[in-house]
Parts: sequence; structure tokens; C-alpha cells
Amino acid sequence: MSELLAVGSTLRTQELREDNEAMARGKLRIYLGAAPGVGKTYAMLSEAHRRVERGTDCVVAFVEHHDRPRTEVMLHGLEQVPRRELEYRGGVFTEMDVDAALARHPHVALVDELAHTNIPGSRHTKRWQDVEELLAAGIDVVSTVNIQHLESLGDVVESITGVRQQETVPDEFVRRADQIELVDMSPQALRRRMAHGNIYRPDKVDAALSNYFRPGNLTALRELALLWVADRVDEYLKQYRSEHRVSAIWGSRERIVVGLTGGPEGRTLIRRATRLAEKGAGGEVLAVYIARSDGLTSASPKELAVQRTLAEDLGGTFHHVVGDDIPAALLAFARGVNATQIVLGSSRRKAWQYVFGPGVGATVARESGPDLDVHIVTHEEAAKGRGLPVARGARLGRARIIWGWAIGLAGPVLLAALLSVVDLGLANDMLLFLALTVAAALAGGLLPALASAALGSLLLNYYYTPPLHRWTIADPKNIVAIVIFVGVGVSVASVVDLAARRTHQAARLRAESEILSYLAGNVLRGETSLEALLERVRETFGMESAALLERTDDRAPWTCAGHMGVGRMVGRPEEADVDVPVGDHMALALTGRVLPAEDRRVLAAFAAQAVVVLDRRRLQEEAERARALAEGNRIRTALLAAVSHDLRTPLAAIKAAVSSLRSDDVEWSEEDRAELLEAIEEGADRLDHLVGNLLDMSRLQTGTVTPIIREIDLDEVVPMALGGVPDPEECVELDIPETLPMVAVDAGLLERSVANLVENAVKYSPAGEPVLVSASALSERVEVRVVDRGPGVPDEAKERIFAPFQRYGDAPRGAGVGLGLAVARGFVEAMGGTLNAEDTPGGGLTMVLTLRAAGSRPPGEDAEARAAAEKSSAERERQASW
Repeated sequence: MSELLAVGSTLRTQELREDNEAMARGKLRIYLGAAPGVGKTYAMLSEAHRRVERGTDCVVAFVEHHDRPRTEVMLHGLEQVPRRELEYRGGVFTEMDVDAALARHPHVALVDELAHTNIPGSRHTKRWQDVEELLAAGIDVVSTVNIQHLESLGDVVESITGVRQQETVPDEFVRRADQIELVDMSPQALRRRMAHGNIYRPDKVDAALSNYFRPGNLTALRELALLWVADRVDEYLKQYRSEHRVSAIWGSRERIVVGLTGGPEGRTLIRRATRLAEKGAGGEVLAVYIARSDGLTSASPKELAVQRTLAEDLGGTFHHVVGDDIPAALLAFARGVNATQIVLGSSRRKAWQYVFGPGVGATVARESGPDLDVHIVTHEEAAKGRGLPVARGARLGRARIIWGWAIGLAGPVLLAALLSVVDLGLANDMLLFLALTVAAALAGGLLPALASAALGSLLLNYYYTPPLHRWTIADPKNIVAIVIFVGVGVSVASVVDLAARRTHQAARLRAESEILSYLAGNVLRGETSLEALLERVRETFGMESAALLERTDDRAPWTCAGHMGVGRMVGRPEEADVDVPVGDHMALALTGRVLPAEDRRVLAAFAAQAVVVLDRRRLQEEAERARALAEGNRIRTALLAAVSHDLRTPLAAIKAAVSSLRSDDVEWSEEDRAELLEAIEEGADRLDHLVGNLLDMSRLQTGTVTPIIREIDLDEVVPMALGGVPDPEECVELDIPETLPMVAVDAGLLERSVANLVENAVKYSPAGEPVLVSASALSERVEVRVVDRGPGVPDEAKERIFAPFQRYGDAPRGAGVGLGLAVARGFVEAMGGTLNAEDTPGGGLTMVLTLRAAGSRPPGEDAEARAAAEKSSAERERQASW
């Protein structure tokens, strides 16, 4: 019985283990390549064959061989999940059948082309989302992807190849893969494989080799892939060291830490470290400045800013670390980043100063151990003394210091005079003098408290300790009491002074953090302009003016990129009261007063953010110019296309009709001549209409449309707009009530806008379905609707149809140049109205034209009128108060 129970328990445990394994997430392995054709799919199929030979249940969920014979051969012998067929735009396409793969539930599924976009109608938009579902079901997945399909590298790849990748996969999904294997191939070998026809069909080889597969493109993409994989490997290494608590340094790559003190020798150290890093491939330089936790520093903020910029310009990074024990903090930082070398400068201390300790360099070299190399670099400042001003701690205000000295010096004298009248005993007298010492410490700090303790002890000795009025003490107990009094007074004064300084420092640091948090938040959200930031600097530090100066090179003159305040305008950073350099060619200059060193730390952050704001503003301006150029190029290209085809069509018809009429070989009947003349007239009208739209669009693009606003009735303008419509009585139905209010418009622009809308509606309306033009009054607006029963327009295309040179659907090329709706909206908006597209109930498209009724104010004037009224009211109240 016990054996049966044991067997049953074992089986139940096994079933539970199998259930847990079934619910566990599958593992993802990705073969990453630099370009198509490097062999990702081949490597994936080779691994599948190896797993099948080992008995692993492995199937092909989706693999595309692209008619490559060697890849197609690798599919033989592997089970393939049937694909799902989808119809799209008249064609039949195949995609991975996620349901079939889940039902088959293999141990390993092969899914090619991770960044692929699925055909509409699939379960997910992207194939990587299909893979995510397989992984969630506990199926291991092996997939492939190229480096150019990573979402974060889209802009970089486009700048290299000139091709924007539309199919992308999020970097985070690829980074979460359990294994990433790089499939590498030299550009020369890949081009040979391309030339042999092993990647693309022969008719595409020449174009590919001369465009995307150029040696430079392939080399750059290969470098991207290698660097991306190297970063991923570095992440794996850091994770492993953290999980296994490995503190020893592994010299997998050269990481050189540069210890900075804020002195001028820091530039020499950074350049020296950079040269050391260049000797080995993949070397990295990390410049670090260690500040004490109490805020006391001997560093020059200006010099630190220069060294930060130098380190970043040379490809390194700058780090700010807090630590009271500088050697220990430096070694901890170096071991934390897995550094292999430390570069320090020779000590600036003189020989006699070594009596206070061996120095940072000697301590670091002694405690670095065998895994860290320490380089001591000589420089011009060595053995010349510190040479840097030592910043004091947080100081109390002048008023508090004066009160502290008054309490410390005058308080004991007044207390002695008071106690000469009242006898409280020596113990109580000492407590009162001790209270004065504490009060002096609270008000003025350490020195007034020490003075109070010294003066109080003298007065206690002279007036209250036998023998009285003498500087001697008869009773040894009184000596002990006075000594204790002095000791307690000094101790309490030190503690109170330290607490006061710490409180002041904490308040200051809190204020600094709030300022920096506000600054960073506004700048990152793009809510701060350069002028607003400079005004914030001026107000924060109480300066007269703040300016951002820049120059192109060391010899060029300084120019002002931005200025705020009423102070004098400085032409050079040296002329300002405070200047903070940002790089070699930019500086923040302030006038008004000289700031202490502790204020310069925050000011350096403001200066850096000011440069960021300036760069962003210039990038936005460049983007706007590029967008305008691109729009101009697009319009010019479309105009050339219109001239080359749409304008030539009526010209060709006119030319053919005129040539026929002038021909002497044929005698035309009156009916034929009338028909040819009618064709000439129709072609001329059509040409006039096309050229008119082009000229109107040109006027809108150049901003030369100046409407003449007058009050008119709609029933006077709308019927005139139907002149260009053939058979308007049959094609158009008007519903313009006579009771409508007059509208404030330009009659000519309105007529042209309505004509374009009606002609467009008639063009797309089916036969026998007239276009309805109706109007109605809405408050201070009049709404005109042009309703057709055509095919309609999808919601996502309703705004796009108003863009210049747009034709919807399968409109014939001879139907116009696609400017009618763009011209109509431009004219309507010039008159202060709006033009939008809506769906017609029951099918079709409705153009809604909203116009301003006569007597109503133009948009924006209401707010101006309210502001003027408020200003006038405030002025009247001010005069009344006087």
C-alpha cells in the first residue's frame, strides 16, 4: 500500500511539474544580421536540423526562402505548419497561422523575418506580436532580423542607405531575447554572394549592388550590428556580475577612469587617458569628479565645465560622484564600472603638506590591488600647492552673526551685573552662563559661542568662585566645575553650529534640486524658450542681465544668441561679472554681481540647458525650412507632372481639331466643322479651368490672396457658380432660402470655391443622382452644404483630399490636376470661413462650407474686444481710486 502511495505521489509530482513547464514562458533566440543575404535563415534552419537530430520537437511555423536554392534545400526534412491564406486587394497572400502553431504546440518553432508586417485581416499587425503569443504559450521560438529593422536605428539607417525602413521591431523586444547570435559576413563576401545570384534574382543584382549593397553601406551596417551586439553582451556581463556579486575586475575591455580635482591639470589627464584608450580596440574613458557630501569643494565650476565638454568631445563620459573618502570612492567607482586602469595627476601638495597624509594618488595605488593599473601623470601644477580657493561651508547671515557676537560678549557682562544683585548659588549661575553660550551658538555659530564660554568662565571665576574678585580658585571642586562648564559650552556650541550649517546646506540643496527639477522638466517637455530660460536665470540669481554668447571658432568675434534684462550688453564673456563656458565656443554671461562658488554649480546646469534649448530651436527652424523646401519640391514636381500630362491633353485635342480644319485633303461638312469647333471650345475651356486653378494655387502658396469682404446674399452668388457645370438644371439641385442672412465674403472667391466644390461633386456622383446645394443659418454663421451620392471618402483620407495635387481613388488622369478642393479651402479660409468634409447619410460625401454672417465679428476679434474692455475698465478704476 505504501508503495502504491509513493508511486501515486511521484506521478502527481511529475504532472504538476509538467503543468508548470507548460505554463512557463518560452525562450527566444534571434539570429541578427547586418543586411539581407548574410545567412540568418540558413543558420536558423541548420540549428533546427541539429535539434531534430537530438530528438527535439521542432517545426517550421514560417520560413521564407525567397527562391534561394540552398535555403530551400534546408527546409527538407523539417515539419512545416500550414500557412493561412488571406485575400487583400484582389490577391491571395500567405501568413503564419498562429492558431495552427498553437494547436500543434511544438517545443521549438521557427519564425523567419521578425519585423514583417502582416496582411490586414491577420490576428496581429506585426509578426513579432505573433511570436510574443507563441512565447506566452510556452513555445520556444527561433527567429531572424536585420539590424536595419530595429526601431531605434531607423534614422541612422536612413542616413546611411537613403532608404527608410517601414517594417520595424521594438528594440526592447529584441533585447529581451534569451540569446542573440550575430550572423556576420564581410561586405566583399556578401557582394560576391549577391553577384553569384544567391540572394536576389539576376535582373535585380545590378541595381542592388549599385544602391543598397554598396561597400560603404554594408560596412556601416556591419559596424552598427557589431556595436549593438557588443552593447548587449556588455549588459549580459553586468547582469551576471551583479547577480553573482563579482567585485573583481574582468578586463574584457579597456575602461580607463580619470580622477579629476577640478584643477587645470584635468585637461592633461583626459587627453592622456584618451591616448591610452586608443591603443586598444573598444577602449572607454570615464572622467569622474568626487565631491564631499557636505558640499565643501575646492573645484572650479568653470574648469569642471570645460573638462566635462573635453571628455565628451573626445568620446568619453563625465561622472559626478559624492564621497567623503576620496580614494575609497574613486576605487569603488572604478570597480563598479569594471575599469581596468585609473589615471591620476601628480599631487599639487608641497613637501611639508605630506605630514597630513600620503595623498590620494599614493592611497589609490596602494589599495588598488593587482586588478587595477594606476597611472600617475605629471603636469605643470605638480608640487605647487593646492592653488585653488577652498570654499567655505554654508555661512550664516550677517544679522545672525552680529546678534551672536552681541549675545556672546554683552550677554555675560549683563548677566554678571544682574547676578550681583540676586544670589542664586554657583550651580545656578553656571547654568545661566551656559544658556547664554547656547544662545550665542544658535544665533551666531561657533566663534561667538566660544567667546561667550571663555568670557563666562572668567566672570564666574572672578565674581562667584572663592576667593571672590581674584583670578584664583581656592576649592578644587570649583576648578572642576568651571572646566566642565567650558567643555560643555564648547561641545554644545560645536553641535549647534554644525546643526545650523547642516540645516542651511540642506535648505540650499533642496532649493537647488527644485530649481534643477523645474528646469529639466520644462526643457525636456519643450515648454521653455531661450528667452524664458535666460529670464529665469536672471530672476533666480538676482542679476541685472543674462546673455548667451557664441562664436564659430577661437578667432571669430562673439555674438549674442539671446539676451534678457536691463543691464549692460556684454560683447565678450570676460566683460561679464559671471561667465560660465559651455564648450569652447559658447558661454553664459551675467551682469550685476559676483556669485559665490556654490551658486555656480546650479548656474552651470542652466548654461548647459540654455545651449540645449538653443540647439533645439535651431533644429526646429531647420526642420521648418526643410519641410517648406520639401513641400515646394513636391508642388513643383506635381506641377511639372500636370503640365506634362493634364495641360497637354486639352492642348493636343485643340491642336488635332485645328489641324483637321486646316487640312486641304478633306472636305468637312457643316456638322463636322461644328463638332470640331465645339471640341476646340471645350478644350480651351478645360485648359482655362486648369490654368486658373494653377494660378489660384500659386496665389495661395505665395500669400497674395487679399479678399475684398462685402455683404451679399448667397442666392446671388451660388447660381453663378454653376456656370461651368454641364446641364446644371439636371445635375444640381439648389435649396437656398430667401430668408437667410447676408454673408460677409468676397463674392469672386466664394463663387470660385462653390464652383470647384460643385464640379467635384458632379464628377463623382452617379448618373441620375443630382448634387444638392443647400444653405442654413446657424447663430452668427451661415452653412452651405454640397451633398453628393458618390463613393464617399474614408475618414483617414478626409483631410488629405484638401492637399494640393490630390486625386481620390481611380479618377482618370484627364479629370484635372487635383487642385479644386485645395483652392476652395484656401479661398474660404482667406475669407475667415472653414471647409470640411463629412459623410453623407446613406452614402456619399458632403462638403460643409461655413461662412461669417453679416454683422458678426471676425474670429479672434471677440477676445481682443474683451481684452480692450477689461483694460478700459481697469483704467477707469485706477483713475477713480486717485
